[in-house]
Amino acid sequence: MALSMLTMATEFALPQAAPPTSLGVQSPAQQPVPPRSEPQQMEPPPSAPPAREENPGLFNEIGKLFEKSKSILPPLKSPSETFDDLNARARDAGESLSNLAKPSTMVSGRAACVVSSNGAPDCKAGADKLCQSKGFKEGKSLDTDAAEKCSPIVYLPGHQRGPNDCKTENFVTRALCQ
Repeated sequence: MALSMLTMATEFALPQAAPPTSLGVQSPAQQPVPPRSEPQQMEPPPSAPPAREENPGLFNEIGKLFEKSKSILPPLKSPSETFDDLNARARDAGESLSNLAKPSTMVSGRAACVVSSNGAPDCKAGADKLCQSKGFKEGKSLDTDAAEKCSPIVYLPGHQRGPNDCKTENFVTRALCQ
């Protein structure tokens, strides 16, 4: 009877740390009891999480802003892609500067600007003519002059001036030549 009480007591007792024993020998009361397997209950599989409720708070609105910004902003480039872009931009800037660094000379003179199809003066062509007369290839106008050219009849006393009696002529007086 004492033995049956002892086995019952060990089955329902909580596990405790065993005191150290000499030579690794344990008394029958101190030997660990294998855990009893209890019948497993069948749990239903986890269902889908419930739909998230809309929380109209400040943090929810900030979260929406961050989610939208991911789709709006471009993706970040890797460092090597960034360096490649910077190198390409530096190369383009160097080419632009080399185009500006071509030797230029300012010349003075007088070349007529031709009238374009819309009636405005085309002084680029006049600057090119002025530069070509000085031995250069092309030019850009720096200064222009305008003069009114009228028929001699306008200067007669008593003549009233008509709309077609005079016309304005434009001239390039200074140009930057290359």
